[in-house]
Amino acid sequence: MKICQLLGVLCLVSSSVVSSREAVQADDNPPTPVQTDLAQWVPAALLQFDTPGMAVAVVKDGQVLHVAGYGERDISSGALVDSDTYFRLASVSKAFTAASVAILVDEGKLSWDDKVVQYLPQFRLQDPWVTAEFTIRDLLSQRSGLAGGAGDSMIWPEPSGFSRDEIVHNLRYLTPLSSFRSQYGYSNVLYITAAELVAKVAGEPWQDFVEKRIFAPLMMQCFAGTQPAEILQNVAQPYRFSAEEGFVTIPRNAIDGKMLMSAAAGGIVCRASDLVPWLQFLLAQYQGKAAAGAPFSQAQLGQMWAPHTLMPVGTNDRELDQVNFAAYGLGWRMADMHGVKVVHHTGILSGFQAHLVLVPEQQLGFVVLHNGSNSGARQAVVQRLLKQFLAPEQQQDWVAFYAAQQQRAANRAAAAPPLGTGEVLLALQEYAGEYTDNWFGSMLITQDEQGLNLQSERMLNLQGRLEPFADHSFIVRWTDPNVAGPALIHFQLNNRRQVTGFTLEPYAAEPGERHSYRDMRFRRQR
Repeated sequence: MKICQLLGVLCLVSSSVVSSREAVQADDNPPTPVQTDLAQWVPAALLQFDTPGMAVAVVKDGQVLHVAGYGERDISSGALVDSDTYFRLASVSKAFTAASVAILVDEGKLSWDDKVVQYLPQFRLQDPWVTAEFTIRDLLSQRSGLAGGAGDSMIWPEPSGFSRDEIVHNLRYLTPLSSFRSQYGYSNVLYITAAELVAKVAGEPWQDFVEKRIFAPLMMQCFAGTQPAEILQNVAQPYRFSAEEGFVTIPRNAIDGKMLMSAAAGGIVCRASDLVPWLQFLLAQYQGKAAAGAPFSQAQLGQMWAPHTLMPVGTNDRELDQVNFAAYGLGWRMADMHGVKVVHHTGILSGFQAHLVLVPEQQLGFVVLHNGSNSGARQAVVQRLLKQFLAPEQQQDWVAFYAAQQQRAANRAAAAPPLGTGEVLLALQEYAGEYTDNWFGSMLITQDEQGLNLQSERMLNLQGRLEPFADHSFIVRWTDPNVAGPALIHFQLNNRRQVTGFTLEPYAAEPGERHSYRDMRFRRQR
């Protein structure tokens, strides 16, 4: 069956139409306004926000308006991005996790409101009542009561030393920040849990289920599991940028053929050309026009696109997009923008950025992928496209706008962290040893001629040096500063002045309580 037939939309082009930027440019037809606009503003965004390359796809009324690559996918070789270049989707992957549940709902194998423990009896949160009441819908709607990002330290920096089973088991150690279902709190570990539930019910690994039941019917050459060697010839390398070093690759997040443990939360690999049929299918199914054989029904799409958890609306949202409400659905965010409902999701992973946007009432969808670490590049291009279709009278230079916004944010963030004496009260060797947390595992502190070193047993890229701060505290300077910001490590002593354990917090003027170390309590083993 042709993809156009499955989607129930006009068959305008063959699958090769979205093969490359060069193919789009070589078309005999004059460039569309979208193509002309992006040809000017995408390169400007890449330059301003230190981003090597980008791919963009735009769909309107079933037609492919634009699909193209810009800039470089690999700086060292000068290889260019085209529409077939693979990127990591980061949290845009969550929509596919929700969709995998929707398929099982359609088949009558489970319900959105079934209790999680019915399928995963090992599932435990700190509160027994919450554990018993927690539904599949709760896994996906970001209302668990956990702090935003709770448990992320088991996922990143890659490679993770934790299995998906261990992620589910360790949920019981995460302390809630709010009451159950009372407010928005973004979670990655619960999406990994949802994938394990799908695997249990489907009787096969989640990644195989997604590839067979979503990617294959839509003829999408995307990957939730391992990637074949042939696609590695056209992958975007992830980069960060600093004024001192310039562009630096981030090998730990590279697309290298291996499956990520975190794929269900943020590790799917795909390309702009293969997100076109995904956009087309979603827009067609919204109207109930997707043909038989579609991955999931219009009814389940309605569930995923229904608001479940209210999200805060910032001044920026109100002023730029006239947003009155924002909410999280099941794997999707949504808001009213310029009087219409917009369904979308962003994705952020060091070295990769993504944003997929749908305006169902206008049958508009687009996706922006890039291989840099500065979100300004995708924000400027997404805002350019939103205004072109929803509020052309409000169009402006979004590159300059987000550059100015980032500069203001940098000025606000310039508050100095706390100052210490630069000395600690015990000899350095007294702090060395092995320390263990109930769920995060061991941290090893060793001494060499330069001082103390810290190494996580489970997360191999979490390593750094300890710089004396004051009393029994040190600043942790991570070997790779891109894995996390500097931290403060506070050692505890018993009444015999022996070191018994430590805690961690961000090294910042206001560390707050929503940080990834909040549930870690390390005890000395030796």
